[in-house]
Amino acid sequence: MPFLFDSHTHLQFSAFDKDRDEVIKRTLENDIWLTNVGSQKDTSKNAVELANKYPEGVYAAVGLHPIHTNSVYLDPQEIDGENGFNSRSEDFDYEFYKNLALNEKVVAIGECGLDYYRIENNELEIKNKQREIFINHIKLADELKKPLMIHCRQAFPDLISVLTTSSQLLNFTPGIIHFFTGTIDDAKELLEMGFYFTFGGLITYNRQFDEIIKFIPLEKILLETDAPYVAPEPYRGRRNEPTYIKETAQKMAELKNASLEEISGQITQNAFKIFGIRK
Repeated sequence: MPFLFDSHTHLQFSAFDKDRDEVIKRTLENDIWLTNVGSQKDTSKNAVELANKYPEGVYAAVGLHPIHTNSVYLDPQEIDGENGFNSRSEDFDYEFYKNLALNEKVVAIGECGLDYYRIENNELEIKNKQREIFINHIKLADELKKPLMIHCRQAFPDLISVLTTSSQLLNFTPGIIHFFTGTIDDAKELLEMGFYFTFGGLITYNRQFDEIIKFIPLEKILLETDAPYVAPEPYRGRRNEPTYIKETAQKMAELKNASLEEISGQITQNAFKIFGIRK
């Protein structure tokens, strides 16, 4: 198995247009494998095409990010200092995403979920649309027996409610809560459902996740970069990339009172298990 696995990254995004192949080559040479995660139709399709270029080590997830279910302005600060833009609204095309997900290099359904951070005035119509589209992702994941890649921001009570209501569709390994920012109580409920949790570069300089990381069993933890965003120390302010995951792994080892080798071995094993990868 590889030394580390970046479970959630976006190398198909435009931030890597000038040197994408070099970044992936550097990643694989550093014995790191990865899953590129789609956020809408084009980035999902591009993730699959990119995965198919490599015989091993590069995988894909396909889905519709909740911020793309309606048009919202993304503040430059929210996208790591790049220019702001209006995200376009997209309806969830079940058959389109199903056809993409049938590819053997697709190991998860998502990035899907709920994001209430940018919803002004608590708009119920937008929330209901996000929930409906999320439920359709759950149905697709159940049909194809592939895990979910879930995004959740300021919406954990509703997320857990939707997952509980859809529990009959989660009889397989349910999936991953990407970039987990919930409480220990949220983690308890999600652990009972069988979910895994990813942590990224934020843990290298923000102490608010220390206790949650200590609480969640190592067998349920994955590492991610979410590149090009949220680079770890000492790379803060730069474009993130998968090789920087080593810094996050080192911090995870410190928090779990374990060696880097123990952490990397278990977390990579976790990634292979949840994604159904056979070596």
